[in-house]
Amino acid sequence: MYRAQYSLSAMSLVERVKRICLSPDSEWSVIDGESASTPMLLSGYVVPLAGASALAAFIGESIVGRSLTYFGTTYRVPVGTGLAMAVMSVALTVVAVVACSMIIDGLAPTFGAHRSHSQAMKIASYAPTPAWVAGIFRMFPSLGVITLIGGLYALYLLFLGLPRLMKCAKEKAFGYTAVVLLCVIVFGVVVNMISGALIGSIAGVF
Repeated sequence: MYRAQYSLSAMSLVERVKRICLSPDSEWSVIDGESASTPMLLSGYVVPLAGASALAAFIGESIVGRSLTYFGTTYRVPVGTGLAMAVMSVALTVVAVVACSMIIDGLAPTFGAHRSHSQAMKIASYAPTPAWVAGIFRMFPSLGVITLIGGLYALYLLFLGLPRLMKCAKEKAFGYTAVVLLCVIVFGVVVNMISGALIGSIAGVF
């Protein structure tokens, strides 16, 4: 099957974000026919979006701060700690995307799908888009609920993308999505435990 080479010169990152969020069904069809390497997806798409979300979180936590109504004050994470947390967040996001792609690819035969690391990588890279976009609102801690909405919409994009790119039957897409999500949650818990310990050490330094 012929696959068009995807590049940011052909379609801007902003256009891809708009299309995957506003018309995901048709955009998954476009993505299905593209050829995009893992380094290209990570450096050209995942890192910029995850970085924007992490920067917004840094501003919200270290500059704006959280209002502690009960104590009548505002808590701000120390700038050094906040910056370290932002960098770690982006790094862990890259790890999570790669891990998610491996999970999607590894589970494919279980749900009658075709194994393809490149297709799985595209799903893992593009499905979280609304979560990263919503993450920009972390600049204002009081709007944190919007991040949750973005995360839920990301699950819907995953549900749409699996049958389109991995070629599983539509009736198996829900189970495929659920098992992928469960594996990602378990992976996330382990990663959060490790990152929590590292952040604690960083906080002690700053």
